[in-house]
Amino acid sequence: MFYAARFALLDSVNVLLIGVIVAVAVMVSPRGKYRGIVGRLILGDWLGVFVTAIPTLALFHLVKEKVEALLASPVLGIILILTGVFGVLMTLRGGDNSALVDKILVPLKRPGIKTVSTGFVLGVIQSLTSVPFFTGLAYLSVSGFSPLVNYAALFLYSSLALSLPTAVAVLMAVVRANPSSPVGKRFTAARENSQRVSTYAAYAVSIILVLIGVLHL
Repeated sequence: MFYAARFALLDSVNVLLIGVIVAVAVMVSPRGKYRGIVGRLILGDWLGVFVTAIPTLALFHLVKEKVEALLASPVLGIILILTGVFGVLMTLRGGDNSALVDKILVPLKRPGIKTVSTGFVLGVIQSLTSVPFFTGLAYLSVSGFSPLVNYAALFLYSSLALSLPTAVAVLMAVVRANPSSPVGKRFTAARENSQRVSTYAAYAVSIILVLIGVLHL
């Protein structure tokens, strides 16, 4: 269970979702419905992660012996290392996701069902393209607990996967309420260097994956 939680936390470093949350904080006026928009966005993302996790865990339960063999072999370590190296190379290649963020912001101008559905799509994409997501669920499926406990644990797993974006959303609410506070000034500095912050976050996740992979060998 510890390994599953560790990978869920690693999965929470979702640069795209965090970027969208920050963009919403900037876009919405001080008296706007920031909390309503971001709250629904995170709820939708959580649902996307949770719904994707259910069939994934079910599949891992069906092939439990193969999952156990994979987790016990050096193959998993190699996969994590290759994923981390690929992440570093893609980060070095560079690229700006501001255009994508702008497209995502279109249905987020006011709270509503579109806000939730946008978050849901982001959650599904976040999960299906995340090696930590699948690795964490693989560990959960062989944790030794009953299937019922494992499925119940998906509530916590999905929450951990959204922990960092949720923390950022709360921080943005504090900054919006007190823009001249020390936290607000630091946020302004970080926003002016958002690309650099995103790059550092991507490097951090990639390096952690490589280190975990090396330790697994």
